[in-house]
Amino acid sequence: MNVLPRKDFNDVSLVLCGAAGQGVQTIEEILVKSLHEGGYHVFASREYMSRVRGGNNSTEIRVSTEPVNAFVDKIDLLLPFNQGVRQNIRERITESTVILGDKEELGEELSDTEGWFIDVDLLKRGHEVGGKVYSGVVAAGIVASLFGLDRSILYGFFEKRFAGKEEVVEKNRKAVDAGYEIGANMKNDKSLEIILEGKRKGEQSVVLNGTDALSLGALAGGCDFVTSYPMSPATGVLTFMAKNSHRFGIAVEQAEDEIAAINLALGASYGGARPMATTSGGGLALMSEGISLGGITELPIVIHVGQRPGPATGMATRTEQADLEFVLHAGHGEFPKAVFAPGSLEETFYLSQRAFNLAARYQTPVFILTDQYFLNSYYDIEPFDAEGLTIEKHIVESTEDYQRYVVTEDGISPRSVPGYGKGMVGTDSHEHDADGHVQEDFHLRKRMVEKRLRKMEGLKKETVPPTLLRTEDYDSLVVAWGSTRHIVEEAVKRLGRKGTAVLHFSQVYPLPKETESYLRKAKIVVDVEGNATGQLARLIRAETGFEIPRRILSYTGLQMSVEFVAEELRKLLSQEV
Repeated sequence: MNVLPRKDFNDVSLVLCGAAGQGVQTIEEILVKSLHEGGYHVFASREYMSRVRGGNNSTEIRVSTEPVNAFVDKIDLLLPFNQGVRQNIRERITESTVILGDKEELGEELSDTEGWFIDVDLLKRGHEVGGKVYSGVVAAGIVASLFGLDRSILYGFFEKRFAGKEEVVEKNRKAVDAGYEIGANMKNDKSLEIILEGKRKGEQSVVLNGTDALSLGALAGGCDFVTSYPMSPATGVLTFMAKNSHRFGIAVEQAEDEIAAINLALGASYGGARPMATTSGGGLALMSEGISLGGITELPIVIHVGQRPGPATGMATRTEQADLEFVLHAGHGEFPKAVFAPGSLEETFYLSQRAFNLAARYQTPVFILTDQYFLNSYYDIEPFDAEGLTIEKHIVESTEDYQRYVVTEDGISPRSVPGYGKGMVGTDSHEHDADGHVQEDFHLRKRMVEKRLRKMEGLKKETVPPTLLRTEDYDSLVVAWGSTRHIVEEAVKRLGRKGTAVLHFSQVYPLPKETESYLRKAKIVVDVEGNATGQLARLIRAETGFEIPRRILSYTGLQMSVEFVAEELRKLLSQEV
């Protein structure tokens, strides 16, 4: 009997792959929800081509008796739905990988791999139910059967998805049954069995992805206006908000382009809304002039940037961490800003909520920096605790002598909005006086620049400290930011090297004041980033003078894996100081 996993009985990595249009993401959704409801911890991450149909996409689902939240290379069970399995998947197949595939569809494509191939007639069973489209549901039934899930869990998914369409629901039930029959036969004839010891404790956990966490955090922060021109991978935030706009009472506008989107958001902010613009790197390029406008008009705005590889269109549906320096310098001229880069779903929710209060308090752009890998990754967590979270508006009623840009000691002028009080709320994209009137006074210009920049002192006092993970007593330190948090943490855990800690930055600008003290305590520091030039390391050097020459950099367009980071760390940490 082929027993999975072969070494680690707490963690199984399942990979599904198939053409766009074959329902790979739907099967991912079914299995993630069903495995979670069945009592397991789950993590799922997808990679996909920039195509509506064709090509070959994949999704990884880790199933475990312990919490899991990071991408791994290992494949215990592979289900390819069609020919054309991409090289990045083939390279991960080992002698312990079991491949469940339809030989009629795949032919001899995977015959030269190290894995163990088991022929399953997905096409035939799908056609018997109602067509090829049901082959994926048959596959989901096989997996659910092998993991010992009650088939009623899968039934419930389709009953909810296709409520009122009994014929469609019944066909999906039959497809699930067909898959369960195949799975049961595998266990009975001792060809394959999956053994996981124990199940998840506690029933309160929920499964979310990065898009969900960011959107919910924005709502908790009082976001009431969202604007965007759709651009992968940030489009999910726009669609989440549009889908739930009536439920939460928010306005959602799909603009004709990113220039319009940022200006719509600024107009809404001028009127008293709490807006968010969501985009990716190429869209941010178009938004840059508007961001600068927000800088001089001192309008609160939150900007979400879902990173993907550039330059230009680059790899439109892939992942990277290469826009940090772009965000730091987005918008011409000098004005204050803050940049968050959350690395967990919890951080994403609470920092997104915090971003809106920070923008309102300091009347400045605040960025939330994510990436494709993070936005599209799911795992289970305890529900967010919104108790005690407040929405800080920082809006005053204007008097007849109100001055929108009066110079203050901390740089923050009392903010009112049109129609709230008796005063005029002036604003302008030119340099202006306290009333918002255009001026060419050079002494005034100096005062206004200094007024705006004084807000940076307040922002620095409110930075979120980096998180020290793994150990307090360390001589080696691994630095990470954003989405690599869980990957790096698991890699360090696997190394089992005493005295090695992880320092993760969820706020990258202003750089937290604790940064230098953490770094100088270590004998060896390694920087891990998803870009080619070590952008956080360069920022740290610019701000503190501390150089990090040892770096692990990944820029293939695919998310880095736990195994890759662990192996690179093993080599770098073994080098002499």
